[in-house]
Amino acid sequence: MWAKKNRWIEIQSRDSEKIIQLTHYPEETNEEKILKQLAEKKVIEFEKLDEELMAACLNLKSRQDVIKIDEAKKYYAKITENALQIPEEELDILEVTRLTQEMLITGSWRKYRFSRFNISSPTKPVYAGKRHPLQKLIKIIKEIFVEMGFEEIRGPIVELAFWNFDALFQPQDHPARDMHDTFYLEYPTTGQLPENLVDRVREAHETGGSTGSLGWRYRWRREEAEKLVLRTHTTATTIRYLAEHPEPPVKVFSIDRIYRNERVDWKHLAEFHQIEGIVMDKGVCFRDLIGLIREFYSRLGLREVKFRPSYFPYTEPSAEAVVYLKEKNTWLELIGMGIFRPEVTQPLGVKHPVLAWGGGLERLALALYNLEDIRTFYLNDLKWIRSTPNSYLEKKIGVS
Repeated sequence: MWAKKNRWIEIQSRDSEKIIQLTHYPEETNEEKILKQLAEKKVIEFEKLDEELMAACLNLKSRQDVIKIDEAKKYYAKITENALQIPEEELDILEVTRLTQEMLITGSWRKYRFSRFNISSPTKPVYAGKRHPLQKLIKIIKEIFVEMGFEEIRGPIVELAFWNFDALFQPQDHPARDMHDTFYLEYPTTGQLPENLVDRVREAHETGGSTGSLGWRYRWRREEAEKLVLRTHTTATTIRYLAEHPEPPVKVFSIDRIYRNERVDWKHLAEFHQIEGIVMDKGVCFRDLIGLIREFYSRLGLREVKFRPSYFPYTEPSAEAVVYLKEKNTWLELIGMGIFRPEVTQPLGVKHPVLAWGGGLERLALALYNLEDIRTFYLNDLKWIRSTPNSYLEKKIGVS
């Protein structure tokens, strides 16, 4: 095809056969000239070739793995009018931008004039290490609780259904205990129950025991209580602590991870944090609980708080706390609260009122950071993390 394109040959048909006939062949083609030059010099400047050789180069480039044409940029420096106006006596003074070790050793730095730094010139941003915004909020909340006289407690993530449900007077046929709401462990499936409490908790469920209640009036099954779950609330931690410390005063809090079999969307997560607290002492009442919650949220800059009646299996009376968000002009529910029922406290040997409350940390964080999607805290969006100042929350809630 190459020979035919250059009219060196003709292809004719005779008696159903193709015959190739040489018509013209130059002594040396432009392509051959280029290849010879490349064999000698390896590299040729394309712009210095004449038009015919340029065309030959392009022809060869179109053929696979014959030659390669690279583009190179050239930069030309030209003195400006301002430079021409510099006095000659100043041209002898050398100006450098960096002080080297060699200059210090030899003392040659004395011969140079060093360039001034332009502190207003743009620079690359520097991102210093800092706490994740959610961890920042956890730290502030812990400090608030400690300032209010609370002590932090921790508990296991894998918990007995006994502590997660039964000790809280939650019936064994409650929908929250279903596989659709709770993560149960496949191995091991069961754990060891606290034998000193089993009979008293069973009686509270079946008949109410000595609490004055009728209980749930069903047959309590030990096998259900022995199951191991990923805790669905940190109340399992506080009730375990309460069983170990039945004498007043008790004033503790917990901020930790919990797990629920939720469908993840803009306002739900399968793994999140809960803020939990209890106060047990002689003579405490629901008014004390309201005052405590008001004080807690006021220290977070949320000073408009309302309370509305609610229901929880393990507290009576029960309520929900809602706060007003000025930026969004709306009320937001943040926690559930109440006083533990006798069916919860008496089997544990607790004889005094227990004020209890709990709520999601991420929901509070959404309000304070003015976000719409709860997943923002776990997407590891560096742009959002870096753009959130370290002192954002302090300024937002007005603490130093």
